[in-house]
Amino acid sequence: MPTPESFPWAAATGPALLSAAAVLLLVISDFRSWRPGRYLFKPLAALAFLWLAMTLDPFKSDFGILLLVGLLLCAAGDILLMFESEKAFMAGLVSFLCGHLFYAMAFSRLPMNMLGLGLSLVPALILVGGCLYWLRPHLAGLMARAVPAYMLVIAAMLLFASMTTGQAGAALIIAGAWGFACSDLAVARRQFVVASPFNGLWGTPLYFGSQMLLAASLAFH
Repeated sequence: MPTPESFPWAAATGPALLSAAAVLLLVISDFRSWRPGRYLFKPLAALAFLWLAMTLDPFKSDFGILLLVGLLLCAAGDILLMFESEKAFMAGLVSFLCGHLFYAMAFSRLPMNMLGLGLSLVPALILVGGCLYWLRPHLAGLMARAVPAYMLVIAAMLLFASMTTGQAGAALIIAGAWGFACSDLAVARRQFVVASPFNGLWGTPLYFGSQMLLAASLAFH
């Protein structure tokens, strides 16, 4: 079984440095409402987790292929959410929803541990139920149906991630999945509640850090 000692740290250094620099500059750009920086640094931050995934040869397993598709869908969602139109947001939402689905399918290719399901079921329900309760007064029209569907997919992704407990790289998978889910709260707050620049101060690093963790899990499968 692969161990942390066998992780290819040298190969991951380039993607990690690119991610750290791009995310820092993206956070600064967004906080200062400097749109050219957003258009430059957000794609670079997405490129970093795709670079890491490709460095770790995702084509050697079904898990890797499905995870790579999920990463690509999330990168597409990142590009779409750079724009402010409602159509771009809906397209980005669909892209991220599909990304969550492919992550769940990837996790399901690993041996499942029901203990992980038992430990994560209540926290996942609290996260999803609490988020829907919080957002419901702010949702109307199509979003009143789309957001609950999105949250159900997130819950499924979290449960499948937690059922990898005990497998090699499970800590990366679980932390990445939960970090990704929690980072969506920043996007939801910006889109539906208040468009504060402070949303990105925590949401952006959490999101891209989580994608890097998920990409890193390819080293173990």
